Amino acid sequence: MSSILKITDLHIAVDGKPILKGVNLEVKQGEIHALMGPNGSGKSTLAYALAGHPKYEITGGDIEIDGASLNELDANERARLGMFLAFQYPVTIPGVRVADFLRHAVTNRRDPDRKEGENLMPMREFRQELRGRMNELGMDPEFARRYLNDGFSGGEKKRMEILQMAMLKPKFAILDETDSGLDSDAVKVVSEGLSSLAGPETGVLIITHHERLLEFNRPQFTHVMLAGRIVETGDASLAHELHANGYTTVRERHPAEAAEEQAEREETLATV
Repeated sequence: MSSILKITDLHIAVDGKPILKGVNLEVKQGEIHALMGPNGSGKSTLAYALAGHPKYEITGGDIEIDGASLNELDANERARLGMFLAFQYPVTIPGVRVADFLRHAVTNRRDPDRKEGENLMPMREFRQELRGRMNELGMDPEFARRYLNDGFSGGEKKRMEILQMAMLKPKFAILDETDSGLDSDAVKVVSEGLSSLAGPETGVLIITHHERLLEFNRPQFTHVMLAGRIVETGDASLAHELHANGYTTVRERHPAEAAEEQAEREETLATV
């Protein structure tokens, strides 16, 4: 039976300011969803809230996997249960080698009950699997010996996250504008890597402004966010429409949310 990530009437605040105002969404393993919307609509807030970032306070609603609430779980616990977030701007961790980071992460993902200090995944088994995955993704084996994201180009950081996804095999992968700041060649590499990993065991939520990442990962569902709510859901043709025409017609179809968005923009400008 496929697992289900269910988001019900989710409200999120950051530093006391409401950002998400009642988000409802269901993602099943094996499905590809796209989430689009103008800047400031709440897309990245949803991604960080799902992953368990402590700055994003749940003030209402629920996040569940297979009926079990994640609201009170920290980011580490959510990751062990199969939640994965690819950051828009991946963090750098000097002194921690890629291979060491992945070995710890994979061990904890596959053995959620493991306690600190207990044995890690056997080195020989881990190296064999890592080399196989890197070969599939066309990555130089030397990559695993480097410090995590230290001195990496934008494209290398994003490929690193695709490698993490390949090794961790999450139930649900959220990609927060993974195509941001990449040239066309890098987007193609990341898109093809994601396409090779997406399958019946992983539900994918792609947060993007563009259509490029969706060329190789055609969504069954496209959602549009405006003023902290999902206001429309369609298929891949909706993503194409938004890419071609922007959000003007969406705002026309949802005047209340458009007015709220404008008021928030004016409030932000007034405080600058």
